[in-house]
Amino acid sequence: MVRTAALLACLLCLPALAQAPAPGSEGWNPADIAQAKAQADRDEASLPPALGQAMRAAQQDTLERGVAACASPKADTTPFVIVARLDARGGIARTWRKGDTPLAICLDRFLRGRVLLAPPRAPFFVSFELSFTP
Repeated sequence: MVRTAALLACLLCLPALAQAPAPGSEGWNPADIAQAKAQADRDEASLPPALGQAMRAAQQDTLERGVAACASPKADTTPFVIVARLDARGGIARTWRKGDTPLAICLDRFLRGRVLLAPPRAPFFVSFELSFTP
């Protein structure tokens, strides 16, 4: 009886597992920053050279505006990473952050809702990795 109940419970789980979105597909949400960063690395590497250059330019422009808006005289220069999920128009729909400095938190907030560049597919993940040299 216990074995039958366990088998039945397991069979009931199969439809839910079959419906789980594949990584990088519409409806998929990374469980953590590591999954989001890995997807961003794959997505960014898949761009043709010209589109990759245009995406990096859009990221740089947005990042420069964000740093200008978030800069403080006593900035903590600890490295951090922000991963963004872009929608079809290039809007930042969601972010994941590794790092809790005031600059990282402010930039994370600044990026939400900004528009970069329309990606070749949606969702599309990009990353902003910041480290500072004296």
